[in-house]
Amino acid sequence: MKKILLITGVLVMTLLTSCTNDLDTDPKVELSLEEILANDPNAVEGIVSRLYASFALSGPDGPGSSDISDNAGESPFLRGIINLQDFTADGMKNRWGDDGLDQLTTTSNWDANNKFFRYLYNRAYYTIPQCNNLISILSTNDIPDADEALSEARFLRSLAYFYLIDTFGKGVIVTEENLNQTEPLPESTRRELFEFVEAELLEIQPTMSTDNGYGRANRYVAAMLLAKLYMNAEVYIGENKYSEALTYLNIVIDEGGYQLANNFLENFSADNDTSSEIIFPLIADAVVSQSYGNTTYIVNGNLSSDTMTLSDYGAAEGWQGHRATEAWYGLFGDLGTSNDARAALFWTSGHNYVMTDYKEWTDGYPSIKFRNTEYNSTSTSTTAFSSTDFPLYRLADANLMYAECALRGAAGADMNKALTLVNNVRTRSSAAPISMNELTLDFIIDERGRELNLEGHRRTDLIRFGRFTGSSYLWPWKGNVQNGASIPVHYNLFPIPEQALSANPNLQQNPGY
Repeated sequence: MKKILLITGVLVMTLLTSCTNDLDTDPKVELSLEEILANDPNAVEGIVSRLYASFALSGPDGPGSSDISDNAGESPFLRGIINLQDFTADGMKNRWGDDGLDQLTTTSNWDANNKFFRYLYNRAYYTIPQCNNLISILSTNDIPDADEALSEARFLRSLAYFYLIDTFGKGVIVTEENLNQTEPLPESTRRELFEFVEAELLEIQPTMSTDNGYGRANRYVAAMLLAKLYMNAEVYIGENKYSEALTYLNIVIDEGGYQLANNFLENFSADNDTSSEIIFPLIADAVVSQSYGNTTYIVNGNLSSDTMTLSDYGAAEGWQGHRATEAWYGLFGDLGTSNDARAALFWTSGHNYVMTDYKEWTDGYPSIKFRNTEYNSTSTSTTAFSSTDFPLYRLADANLMYAECALRGAAGADMNKALTLVNNVRTRSSAAPISMNELTLDFIIDERGRELNLEGHRRTDLIRFGRFTGSSYLWPWKGNVQNGASIPVHYNLFPIPEQALSANPNLQQNPGY
C-alpha cells in the first residue's frame, strides 16, 4: 500500500502545478480533470496521493528535485517541522553551523531573511493552492465517488494552514475561490485563519470515512487535528477551548480503534506501517520516495560512521548533525539505572552529558529513537534513504493531551481515565506508574518530552505551557548561551519571510522583527 500510494502520487505530480515564484498565490491548472480522467479513471486518487506526498517529499523526480525554487534537500515540509519545532526547543540541537539553522538551534538573531522560515512558509503556500485546484474541480464536476477525495483535500489544506497558524500567526487565506485572482490577497489574522480551519474541519470530520487505508486521513485524523487546534486556542486566539479539544480526543481514543503498540520502538522502525498506534503518518520509502526531508533527515542526522555501526540502524550514511541535550535525557534521571525503555534510546558512548559546545559532535547524546531497521524482522539491510514513516499523530499523544485537558478543567473530563491513559503510556515503556497526586501539568509537560520529543511538537508544547520565551525555563543554548538565557516574547512567533512581504504589500511583519 505504501508503494502504490507513493508511486501513483509521483506519476500524477505534473498534472497539478502552481506558480510559487515569490509566493504568487495565482495557481494554475494545466490539464482539466476531464482530460486526466479520459486517460486514467483512477487519476483522482493519484492526485490526492500527491497532495499527501507534498508533506514529505521535495519534488516528483527524486531527492534532487523540488516543487518550489528552494533547495530540494533543505526545504521539504517535514524537515521544516523538525527544524522549527524541535531544534528551536529544548530537547534537540543541530551542530552544522549553517547560516539560518544555527540561529534556530540557539534561538537567537531571528530575522525575516532566515531561509528556514521561508522554506516552511513556501511549502505551506505550495501545498494550499494544490489542494485548491483539486477542491475546485471536484466541487464543480460530477465525478463518481469524489466526496471522500474532496474531504481529504480540505483536510490537507487545513493541515498546511495549521502550521501557518502555529508558526507565523498570520498569512493570507487562499481558497478555490481565488484561483483566477491576480491582485495580492488581504492579510488574514491568526483568528481568521483559526476560524477558517475550524469551520473546514467541523464540516468534513463527521462525514469522512472511518477508514481510508494506511497513510490517508479519516474521521479520526480530522478529529485529532481539531483537538490540536483547540488545545492551543489560548495561544492562538486567547480563548480556552480545552473542553472542545476533549470532545474530539474522546472520538479518537474511544472510537478510532487505535491501540498503543506493545513496544515503543514499533512506532519508529521501518515497518511501523504495521503499528496499531499511529493515527496519521507521513509516508517514507527508501526506493520510491527518496527524500532528504522525511525521516532520512532524522535517522541519518543522528548517526556517525566514526563511532557507530550504521547497519544496526539500517542506514548507509551518518551525517553527524543532531544530538539531544540534557533537557531531554535529563528527564529520565540516571540513564544507566532507569527502567524506562525510552531512556535507552540515546547514544552515550564517547559523548559528553553536558553540551558545552553545541557545534561539537561529542557534546550531547545522539537520539537513536528513529531507525531504518524493521522491528518485526531480524533481517537487516542498509539504505541511504529511510523507509520509516513519520508518526505525525499517534495514540500516546492523544492520551497525554486528554490528561492535560482534564488538568486544565475541560468539561466532562474523567480524572481516573486521565490517570489510566497516562500510565498506559508509561508502563508500555516499563516506566513506573504514577499516582493521582503526581498527575500535574508540570508532570505532563515532562512526560510529553520523554514520549514525544523529535516528533515535531515540542516548541508548540513549551509555548502552550508558557515556557518557551522569557527566563522561567532555561535549556542548553537557549538564547545562544550554554546554560540558557531569556529570549524575547515575540519569539513565540517566527518572522514573516522577507520574500513574502515583498510579494504581497498587504502583509505586515510580526511585532518585534
